[in-house]
Amino acid sequence: MIKVLITGADGQLGYELQRTVPDFIALTCTDSRELDITSSQAIDDSFRKIQPAVVINAAAYTAVDKAETDVDLARAVNATGPKLLASACKAANIPMVQVSTDFVFDGNRSTPYSENVAPNPLSVYGHTKLEGEQFVRDLLPDSSLIIRTAWVYSAHGNNFVKTMLRLMQEKDQLGIVSDQIGSPTWAHNLANCVWNGVTTLLEGKVTHPVYHYTDAGTASWYDFAVAIQKEALNLGLLNTSIPINPILTSDYPTPAVRPAYSVLDKAAAWRDLQAPQVNWRVALRAMLAELV
Repeated sequence: MIKVLITGADGQLGYELQRTVPDFIALTCTDSRELDITSSQAIDDSFRKIQPAVVINAAAYTAVDKAETDVDLARAVNATGPKLLASACKAANIPMVQVSTDFVFDGNRSTPYSENVAPNPLSVYGHTKLEGEQFVRDLLPDSSLIIRTAWVYSAHGNNFVKTMLRLMQEKDQLGIVSDQIGSPTWAHNLANCVWNGVTTLLEGKVTHPVYHYTDAGTASWYDFAVAIQKEALNLGLLNTSIPINPILTSDYPTPAVRPAYSVLDKAAAWRDLQAPQVNWRVALRAMLAELV
């Protein structure tokens, strides 16, 4: 059995990594209470106790708007944490998977972002996640894998899908942003991509330091919300339909600037990591069926 240490195990991806773990993996799962990734002493203690063969860092500060004022904590978790983990991995001579985000891009393109497009984050969250990527790549140039993803949701934890289901039961109508375009991602499919990445790392077959993965297809948040309502009605999760109105980003200002277009090019992950090629609508239906 190969020992794998997962940080952020109480999050959406951490939950799905535990559900999809391959037979040859022995998991040690930690959350922020069990392992403070901003503490080198805590990391050293955990490494001595667990002696992992691989680390998957699924921990992150993901409160995008709050990060604009909570800069120090966002940087500690998203940048310093990966740096300290990568340092420990380097000392132990083991590989690491770092999960990152589409928010490292500025959204000024109109075609999907490949891995070789230069990042240009617009928010504190995006900046700190990019810093974390760079630390990992600098410390583990030949034994790390960075997987950028977007719009993640699951049956576990808080996310857009579950928020919409709640609001659709509480409100008479909703206004949802229609001019931000991306790709929803079921954490279950992302977890399978990550495990394939772990296998690739262990086999020494990594040819790219960075991969992009989301579910296939594109949507606006408005499209996503409309689909959530339709699928939930079909499955009996909702009893009545309410009007969902498209609004502009300018109609709903937020502290953090979000990329208007952050569709990621998944071709490399599909090819090299055999990542799941599932349309986001099909994935949404599967996740909602779990809630039933």
